[in-house]
Amino acid sequence: MIYGNESISHYTKSNISVWMLMALQAGVLNIGGFMACHRFVSHVTGFATFFGLELAKGRPRYAWGMLLVPLFFLFGAMLSGQLVDIRLKLRKKPKYYIAFGFIFFLTLVVFVGGALGFFGTFGEPLGARRDFVLLALLCLVCGVQNGTITTVSRSVIRTTHLTGITTDLGIGLVRILNRHKLHDVENEEKATLMRLGIILFFGLGSVLGGYVFSRYGHLGFLLPVCSSGILFVAMTYFRFAKKFQTSLRGHSDS
Repeated sequence: MIYGNESISHYTKSNISVWMLMALQAGVLNIGGFMACHRFVSHVTGFATFFGLELAKGRPRYAWGMLLVPLFFLFGAMLSGQLVDIRLKLRKKPKYYIAFGFIFFLTLVVFVGGALGFFGTFGEPLGARRDFVLLALLCLVCGVQNGTITTVSRSVIRTTHLTGITTDLGIGLVRILNRHKLHDVENEEKATLMRLGIILFFGLGSVLGGYVFSRYGHLGFLLPVCSSGILFVAMTYFRFAKKFQTSLRGHSDS
């Protein structure tokens, strides 16, 4: 993936490392958003539920806020589609480094904003405009991340929420249990292990984030800043290092 491969058919160590770090990061972001604003940020279902709940309580302002925030998840997925999916379909190299650079920039904005008090008191009841801004930024991050990994994996992997991947895990386990009736189960075994790993690392991210955010509040967002920074540097290095090596090889051959 970090070299611009279109498929995840090859379970390389570099690809697996990227997937697991992204799942860990998603777990941290999700627990951070929940502890800061009492809303999960890595999946849209909850916002639709809260929209109905707020309308039932006669609070249309909050209801429309719950409806608008997940649009930023959509915008993030669209941005990822422009940088990755469309370029793959045009047989061009996807710009992973820009997508991950955007994630790094947004998490840095969240961290700095929280450290400077722009998002108020950590864990305060949801209601102020700044709370919706924080939720929107975190949803935007998750949208870019989920869109990127979904495109690259051809919808096999999603790292920001576990509903789909748990469903796929269940189907995969049944296929493995019926391996004597099926052919080409080897890839299914690899995919099943990968899905278990993503669920595990998402859970680890939630545990780690819960510990850090409970102690340090908004400063806990330094964790996804570091993880996204690592991914951004890795994507940028391998993208341009390989290009530089190819250029040097061409000069030496000539």
